[in-house]
Amino acid sequence: MAKRPVFQAETEVHSSSEDARPLLFFDIDNCLYPRSTNVQELMYGLITEYFKRHLSLSEEDANVLHERYYKDYGLAVSGLAKHHRIDPLNFNHEVDDALPLDQIIKPNPQLRKLLEDIDKTKAKLWLFTNAHITHAQRVVKLLGVEDMFEGLTYCDYSRSPLLCKPHAEMFEKAEKESGATSARECFFVDDTYLNCQHAQMRGWSTAHLIEHGEPEPETRAAKYQIRDLEELRSIFPQFFRSSSSPNGNVELLETATPSQL
Repeated sequence: MAKRPVFQAETEVHSSSEDARPLLFFDIDNCLYPRSTNVQELMYGLITEYFKRHLSLSEEDANVLHERYYKDYGLAVSGLAKHHRIDPLNFNHEVDDALPLDQIIKPNPQLRKLLEDIDKTKAKLWLFTNAHITHAQRVVKLLGVEDMFEGLTYCDYSRSPLLCKPHAEMFEKAEKESGATSARECFFVDDTYLNCQHAQMRGWSTAHLIEHGEPEPETRAAKYQIRDLEELRSIFPQFFRSSSSPNGNVELLETATPSQL
């Protein structure tokens, strides 16, 4: 059976009163593929070079500014656009789209099986990323799961100001584009602490993915803390056609309140 095409250049708004399925949102980078692939490290290097080249900075100053913008805005490119009038699409071309992903990311049958086991009559699968659409499309296609999701909410580098996680407006955008009926019907997995923390405080049922070997945070970001996507079978069993014992242990924060997070 032929796969349906990967997402269109613009995400349509799927707000329909007839579709009340809960939303199961997936982050992409370091979530659908492991952090151990070192894509993040390669991207960090390209970002540093971009800062050096376009702002005439030393490597040390470029790293400091990069990290400051990431902390302040959620994305380094947001700081570049705001303070230096850098074109985010140019940044995307020289950084995200320049990554040699075809040499690193390969089809993942286990991931595909996990997604296939989700009953699509019970949940709508949706991608939710801070990357631009070109990077998102590229990754899910290389993983062989581009036909598993009904839509994509991404950081649109062609629009100003840039909206990205963990800002509330980005979560609102995801809810609107996916047609979520309420925050209580939103389920989410992400590897970034702040993204999970803000999603949990918003009322989303959230799983913080921490890869094997990575240290646990002193204070958990969300209700669930998992080491592998397979553990979604046990924390969100209502969405799966069949269940199997996941590898690793699900850690549950029984009473998650904004003050605790």
